[in-house]
Amino acid sequence: MVTQPNLRLLGVFAHPDDEVFCVGGTFAKYVAAGAEAMVVSFTQGEAGQIRDANIATRRTLGATRERELYQSCQQLGIQHVQCLNNGDGKLMSLPHEELVRQVTQVIRRFRPDVVFTFDETGGYGHPDHIAICRATTTAFSMAGNASAWADQLAEGLALHPPKRLYHSNFPRNDRLLLRFLVQWLTSLDTRFRGTDEFLHGLMLLADESSMLGYAADHIKVEWYPSGFYIIEQGEPATSLYLILSGSVSVVIEDDQGHSNQVVTLGAGSFIGEQGVAYGKPRNAHVIAATNVTCLVLSPGAPTSFAGRGEQTQHAIAEKQSALTQIGHVTTCIDVGSFVDHKMLAMAAHRSQYPVTPDMFPRNLVKEMLGREYFTLVAPPLLMQTELLPD
Repeated sequence: MVTQPNLRLLGVFAHPDDEVFCVGGTFAKYVAAGAEAMVVSFTQGEAGQIRDANIATRRTLGATRERELYQSCQQLGIQHVQCLNNGDGKLMSLPHEELVRQVTQVIRRFRPDVVFTFDETGGYGHPDHIAICRATTTAFSMAGNASAWADQLAEGLALHPPKRLYHSNFPRNDRLLLRFLVQWLTSLDTRFRGTDEFLHGLMLLADESSMLGYAADHIKVEWYPSGFYIIEQGEPATSLYLILSGSVSVVIEDDQGHSNQVVTLGAGSFIGEQGVAYGKPRNAHVIAATNVTCLVLSPGAPTSFAGRGEQTQHAIAEKQSALTQIGHVTTCIDVGSFVDHKMLAMAAHRSQYPVTPDMFPRNLVKEMLGREYFTLVAPPLLMQTELLPD
């Protein structure tokens, strides 16, 4: 890795936890090499989800998430943290000039070499993210302009033009979370059964991975009434199921039509991994013994005209197999050696991600989180593998 003495990195984001997914591994990597880093969140994230009622209430969520931000940054090695309170969900409605003024002040005070923020889409269209992208991109140019915010200069803040501006980028690709889960499940000596915490954590990982483009799985939560054939013996294996509630009977039917119940599986059990792993038809029926809810991961969206049984065709819609991206990726940072830091940082945001650092197989985590992508906005440059190459 190319290093430079006294390299200073600044991340400007909208909410506590944005830092993990946008720059968590990159900051951990460069801080470990001697860089100094700062993260600023422009809101406390008080309008976010409460995914653990033992952690926060609506009244306390803002203060809780601010505290989680400091804990997350500590796990990443980030030395400077600031959490502002501009109102979660309200950044787009604030005057653009006011946000620019605040970001300019942060830049002039911290004096970074490199500034990071969201891209023009906000990653997945979040208005707060988009507002911060626009404000930071403008402030990057204005921080070194003597005619901009002269009151800051009068107060002792000097002009400071940073060297580079990066927009965080989340390329959409064909990586499938279900493939990594299947590889892991089929490598185990005994059948896996997850705890309630694992079920919650995997649902969050699947949702986040799909939203940010880490994985291309079609993900849904499906309810099946008692007696429903969730899987039919002999049909193609396309999807992986995780039982969230209820129980199923695994039944093998012989050539004469006689059925033999093999096992009953309950919440926390995966079903269907063998067929997906080896590309073979389903070797048993899976029938809802009670009302059952499953998390279903598929390589594509199911069609509305798929048949069932051995003659099944068109179970999922065909889709293009190609890497797509929202913006032009100029920089790919390999952070595979720092995914443990990212998981620790994610786990610090307990109100949003009730996970433990070792909840998921490490090879899965490394594959999903082991690279971070950016678009170099200023100055223009070709594809890189480091922030400040020779």
